[in-house]
Order: sequence, then structure tokens, then C-alpha cells
Amino acid sequence: MGQNVYYMKINPFYFLYQYLIAWPVILVLTVLTALSTIILAPSFPNSPVSHFPAKWWSRLICYLLFIRVKVTGVEKLKVTDSYIVAANHQSIFDVFAMYGWLPNIFKWIMKAELRKIPLVGKACESAGHIFIDRSNPIAAQKSLKRAEKQLINGVSVVIFPEGTRTKTGLMSKFKKGAFRIATDLLLPIVPVTIRGSFERLPRNTMYVSSGTIEMIFHDPIDVKLYDAEQTPQLMQDTWHVINNDL
Repeated sequence: MGQNVYYMKINPFYFLYQYLIAWPVILVLTVLTALSTIILAPSFPNSPVSHFPAKWWSRLICYLLFIRVKVTGVEKLKVTDSYIVAANHQSIFDVFAMYGWLPNIFKWIMKAELRKIPLVGKACESAGHIFIDRSNPIAAQKSLKRAEKQLINGVSVVIFPEGTRTKTGLMSKFKKGAFRIATDLLLPIVPVTIRGSFERLPRNTMYVSSGTIEMIFHDPIDVKLYDAEQTPQLMQDTWHVINNDL
């Protein structure tokens, strides 16, 4: 694969707006959202009530930073069904786009390090999101089993199978976690292509470029067509579906 080099133009007025207005407001919204989730999630588990704060937190962040999210294909999902939603990972705005515009109730599978973020880590734990410690295979396997127990009554799981954000805008290889869950429970995998998120916020910068993020929901993949020995083929097929629209 070749290098995808992206050159960012910085608007000085937008730069000042971000750091003097947008980010302070986002910090306050983040604290309020975390506290709301910590309070609501235990009483309303897997409910739109406890999911609502994070959904609108994500949307408001995009609105404040003049980012438009364009979604296609989401009508292919039923809110009453459970899925494994697998997306490429370009920047933190993938999280906001998914939280804000995916209609299904879902749990994230996320890195264990995120649990350490003040308030946010506790809010994610209260909401039932799954932390994976990749340095400990036994603990990681137990976490995946906990994720499987969440997948009932229309609750889905969202994962970035690459495991981390891209450095170049191009996709890297997938890890097996999401595909093990899918084959264990025979749940369909929904490939999602996210475009434009890398250009909004590349790695190693805090300057956000306004513009559009696209989320393309592809047809669910029926994992029943793959036996246990064909997991690598399932991973490759999912990778190609997502990459073909990048």
C-alpha cells in the first residue's frame, strides 16, 4: 500500500474559535454527559433513556465543530435485531459519528486504557461497554465472553477491528475479536465504511478541520455461510467490503 499523505490548512479564526469556545463547551458537555450516564445507566440499562446523553453529546460535538455526518444504508439495520457492527477507524470522530447516528442501542468494545479517563471511563463502565486488555489474552477472552452476553434483545456491539486509528488514512489488518463473537453467536456482521474522518482530525494534532464525514452501512454478512475454519476468509471479506468504498 502507498502512503496517503494529507496536508492540513489551518484557518486562524476557526483555530481561535476551537480553543476559546468549542473545546471549553465540549469539556462541559463531556462532564455532564458522563454524569448523566453514570446516573441513568444502572436504572435504565440498554434503554434509549440511558443512551440518549451520549447520542446528543456526539451530535453536539459535530455541530460545534461544523462537521456534517452523512449516513447511507442505515435502513438495512433493524433496531430490534442484534449485530456486530465493524467499521474502519480513522479518528476519534468515528466514535462521535457512530454514537450520534447509529439508531441501534449498542456497546463498544474498547481498549482497557480508556477506562482510566476520569469520569468518561466510569461512564463507559456504567453503560456496559466492554474493555479489552490486549496485553492479557486470558482477560481479553473473558471480556469477549462478557460482550456476547450483552447481545440480546436488539443490543449490538460496535468494534473497530483494526484495533487502533490509522496513521495514514489507509486500512490495516483486522484483529479476530469481533469475528469470534459473530461466529460464536451466529450474528450478522455489518461492515461500515467511514470516510472523511481522517481529514477532520489526523493523528498527532488537536486541530479539527470542518467538513463532512460519511458513514456507509453495507449489507449484513451472514456468518452462517462460514464455518469455524473460515474465520480468516470472513475477516478478509469484511475488510474488502469496507475498503472498497474508502
